[in-house]
Amino acid sequence: MELSHFIQEYGLDAFTTVLGILYIILEYRASILLWVVGIIMPALDIYLYWSHGLYGDAGMAAYYTIAAVYGYIAWKISDHRRQGQTIDENHSDASVGITHFKRAHILPSFCFFLIAWGITYYVLTHFTNSTVPLLDSFTNALSFVGLWALSRKYLEQWIIWIIVDGISCYLYLVKGIPFKASLYGLYVVIAILGYIKWKRMMEMHKYHL
Repeated sequence: MELSHFIQEYGLDAFTTVLGILYIILEYRASILLWVVGIIMPALDIYLYWSHGLYGDAGMAAYYTIAAVYGYIAWKISDHRRQGQTIDENHSDASVGITHFKRAHILPSFCFFLIAWGITYYVLTHFTNSTVPLLDSFTNALSFVGLWALSRKYLEQWIIWIIVDGISCYLYLVKGIPFKASLYGLYVVIAILGYIKWKRMMEMHKYHL
């Protein structure tokens, strides 16, 4: 395959994959810069997914772009609220704010997920020619909850992403987006490690309080 043809066929896929790797590294480190990359990457993904018939993911990418702006603001506000607090030099300031998913939010989040799944599935089956509406709508609906949980720094957001990333990896393989599929396979591994790291960070912060 000629280089020019490769770039035309897979250039955007490869570039957004690199951004995706940077994003997950920043998320793993609980760095606020993850939201900056989280604005740029999905903005490019809108076209990538739409051109491959993943209309649900294209719509989700648009939501990701907006949600990343919200996430950045939410983390900034959280940082400002912590100003003046003494943070022990032996643990990262990024660990402050990491908590468990609140029990009161479980039922509302699950209901929201079911409604979002149903609406997205309806849209994909009635207004697009999507060949994977069930899984595409499932990952999109669950991603809404995952992004919200990430913006709140809930530890369990990693569990949500393990599910989403695993299914997305399969979808991208089926749809011929190999770089993105590899990225999401990597995401599964890093999400597992991220859960372990965030849990350790959370426990260390509680220990130093």
